Amino acid sequence: MNTVDIAIVGAGFGGIGAAITLKRAGFGDFLVFEQANHVGGTWRANTYPGIACDVPSHLYSFSFALNPDWSDTFSGGQEIWDYLSACVDRFGIRPHLRLGHPVHEMAWDDREQRWRLETAHGVFSARVVINATGPLSDPSIPDIPGLDSFRGTTFHSARWRHDLDLTGRRVAVVGTGASAVQFIPRIAPQVGSLTVFQRTAPWVIPRRSRPISRVERTIYRTVPGAQRLVRTALYWSREALAIGFLHPRLNKRAQALALAHLRRQVPDPVLRAKLTPTYVMGCKRVLLSNDYYPALQRPNVDLVVERIREVVPDGIVTVDGVTHPADIIIFGTGFHVTDPPVRHHVRGRGGQTLAEAWTPTMRAYLGTMVAGFPNFFLLLGPNTGLGHTSVVLMMESQLHQVVAALRHMRRTGLAAIEPDPVAQQRFAEFLDAKMANTVWTSGGCTSWYLDANGHNATIWPGYATGFRLRLRRFRPADYRPVPVLEEV
Repeated sequence: MNTVDIAIVGAGFGGIGAAITLKRAGFGDFLVFEQANHVGGTWRANTYPGIACDVPSHLYSFSFALNPDWSDTFSGGQEIWDYLSACVDRFGIRPHLRLGHPVHEMAWDDREQRWRLETAHGVFSARVVINATGPLSDPSIPDIPGLDSFRGTTFHSARWRHDLDLTGRRVAVVGTGASAVQFIPRIAPQVGSLTVFQRTAPWVIPRRSRPISRVERTIYRTVPGAQRLVRTALYWSREALAIGFLHPRLNKRAQALALAHLRRQVPDPVLRAKLTPTYVMGCKRVLLSNDYYPALQRPNVDLVVERIREVVPDGIVTVDGVTHPADIIIFGTGFHVTDPPVRHHVRGRGGQTLAEAWTPTMRAYLGTMVAGFPNFFLLLGPNTGLGHTSVVLMMESQLHQVVAALRHMRRTGLAAIEPDPVAQQRFAEFLDAKMANTVWTSGGCTSWYLDANGHNATIWPGYATGFRLRLRRFRPADYRPVPVLEEV
């Protein structure tokens, strides 16, 4: 059996960030397991036309690895992928990578006080596991009656079929979320016809994106602190946006701006009515686009708001009995965020799966550790998502806590730690109290932030600064220590 001190699962932003942080903190005995043959996570897997980030470039990067060469204020997917690959080489992480190593099962061994990881290339034993598989890694395709009968081609936007020529084809897009509003404008001029199936109208605001000039990039490279100053200004301006999420009554001005954007771009009152949200802005993810509304007004594009009843061999039938012909169906329907498949493949103390521990809802102390799962750390676990700024900020706060926990164990000679159930429950009650009256619970919508029970297990109900302050200090009293077993 192969042994390693720390196993990191996933080589996206979280896994790469964890590897760099561990190395800088003096923990050099670690491996990064990645099922794909390249690093990048979400930004490797998602290659659909028009893919870009909706968080400013200077914030969507590690604080310890600012990139002075971003070409745009909102980076495209390829550029983010290139940035992550560059970080791997810059910080010497490549020797630690185990690419093409999917991890099938992870189980805690009480006797050995270690984790057993079953991979496609053998079994590994690790003292600590950092799970960085991410919430946007497993595409979700709705269970639509008759889908198997479709004679055409279907695929999810996160698994884009670049080998498939859409020119002149009858294409149906199911979903109008963050991915769809980016790729619909790109494929609309190419396809023969495009039918967009909308369940709920999204709030869309202008995308204030612009190229970063050569002069600006030169300044960032040569003037100490210049880019850090810009990043700081962006950080606080984005933090201010959280006010509208936490206090929905203050969202009226933002809603007015979004409605003005809609009126400017959609003169047809009938189409505009279909595109007007009926819930409070921020309840679902707010989208950024300058070309989504214009794309829907092309003569070859049709927006359908009737619910889908079934899929038939040559198209999609809505509840009004209308058949919408299609050769290709593209699902822009998001990911398994509140029901990640990995939860069935992680077994903690006594063989309990993470899925069992997360029944009826996902819970984790500080969004990072789960009672009953010693030395198991989650990056971007429950309630660590954000609606207003970069999740990379949350991830770095978690990594600070992980390093603090590892140092505590090394200093005290402990074999492992896990959250005290009382502390975890106390944190859960704090979250529930903070979540009450926020836009995510009172905004009048059903979003992917909510699990099957209607509980928001995704979003952090506060500011990124508040999360950072809460995770700044390690609290030993909130954990159950596991001493090293003495040999008999």
